[in-house]
Amino acid sequence: MNEIFREFADIEVKEMTPGFFSKLIHTEHNTINFIDIKAGSDSPIHSHPHHQCAFVLKGQFEMTVGNETQILDTGKFVLIPGGVPHGGKALTDCTLLDIFSPVREDFKY
Repeated sequence: MNEIFREFADIEVKEMTPGFFSKLIHTEHNTINFIDIKAGSDSPIHSHPHHQCAFVLKGQFEMTVGNETQILDTGKFVLIPGGVPHGGKALTDCTLLDIFSPVREDFKY
């Protein structure tokens, strides 16, 4: 099997929480999470030690980081330092790309 070039279609979809369907790629230093989210699905406020960059590839996602809430769409992204409380809600069906550093060992199941 080629370890450099791979097929995105071969990545198993995992429903991480209700309405959040992920394709996960783990590298030596990062976890890359492509997420399709159903409109109305939410991620309650939580925190983790990982630095997170979240990009909206399609749709709109309302994100709260600390005490600030903004609507993310294809023109906006968010950088979340490790340990900072955050969460959000899909306003429409949407697709997000999250990049975590270091690797999310808890997502390797």
